[in-house]
Amino acid sequence: MTIHWCGTGLSAIPGLRRLIGAGHEVTVWNRSIGKAQDAVGDLTQRIQAFDMDALTAEVQAGDIVVSMLPGDWHVPLAELCLTKGAHFASSSYIAPEMRALHARAEAAGLTFVNEIGLDPGIDHLMAHALIADYRASGEVDPENDLTFLSYCGGIPKHPNAFRYKFSWSPLGVLKALRSPSRSIRDHAELRVDRPWDAISSYSAPLPAPETFEVYPNRDSLPFIEDYGFDPNWRIKEFVRGTLRLNGWTEAWADVFKEVETLQGPEGDARLREMSDTFWGEHAYDEGEPDRVVMCVSLKAERDGATVWHKTYVMDAWGDERGTAMARLVSIPLSMAIESALAGELPAGVSPAPHDPALVDRYLAEVRRLAQHVELVDHLAG
Repeated sequence: MTIHWCGTGLSAIPGLRRLIGAGHEVTVWNRSIGKAQDAVGDLTQRIQAFDMDALTAEVQAGDIVVSMLPGDWHVPLAELCLTKGAHFASSSYIAPEMRALHARAEAAGLTFVNEIGLDPGIDHLMAHALIADYRASGEVDPENDLTFLSYCGGIPKHPNAFRYKFSWSPLGVLKALRSPSRSIRDHAELRVDRPWDAISSYSAPLPAPETFEVYPNRDSLPFIEDYGFDPNWRIKEFVRGTLRLNGWTEAWADVFKEVETLQGPEGDARLREMSDTFWGEHAYDEGEPDRVVMCVSLKAERDGATVWHKTYVMDAWGDERGTAMARLVSIPLSMAIESALAGELPAGVSPAPHDPALVDRYLAEVRRLAQHVELVDHLAG
């Protein structure tokens, strides 16, 4: 069984090196052979120029194709897997076109695992662990009001005036500013057209408590079912969102104003221009540490009193192992690849595993990857 790893961008390398170092049969595919050789050439010479025809000729039944390429490649590569009887893995969100492949993959006994990086990925694992903990607590009651919060952000370890730095092209961050979101606030659906319309403050229960700016992103609502909430549970708040340094809203005020006005092809062109400018002005310097903060929290209240409240909190930063972002994205993905090849994951299209044994195993590795991971019991003591 061969792992066909496609794409050697910055967020791919630690997981790829882990798989090669563990002795797995890995073929590396990248549009630039030189960049791939720089990344893993000290470990392997099985490096090929990425080309769909060449890849198709190489993939065999039982192999797994890993897409760390831009998102528009995921579905074509997954469809290739269907034709060849191979498995598929990516760290990205499951697009509707990917979800549409579920029945065919399931019928063929193929595992198409996605959403197993940092966010999405580690946040899912923490959510599953919290829900299992809550269910076992003896405090579950349909009359409880539940608040679920999941915030994650990549931020500079050493804050700058712009309150943000970029590990790779800023275009994705800029495009996300144009995206609407759905969440639940005060027992009702909250729809927000732009992130800056719903920015609030969040105090993270780090060893030294720290306050961040947060906002909902994407559509949080499908994850209520994914995380195993009972249909009869009363949800007061449910939000999956982004975390930024305090002062981000003010520092980006002019960016928000301009992004709001951009439309059509001219607007897209301007976004690319802004992206190039920001990359020149606010990219991480060589060796400069990044930082990732994640908080996933579940609180249950009954008659206005808190009866259960726990939060997973993670703080990680770049060190001699490289950037925090790269290892937190790619190493969970590499573990899911091993799980897929071992038959530990379900057939069909699925997100990060929810099996308790796998969740525990993956989170144990996350504790080694991050400098701080803690499950905070807010009612203890």
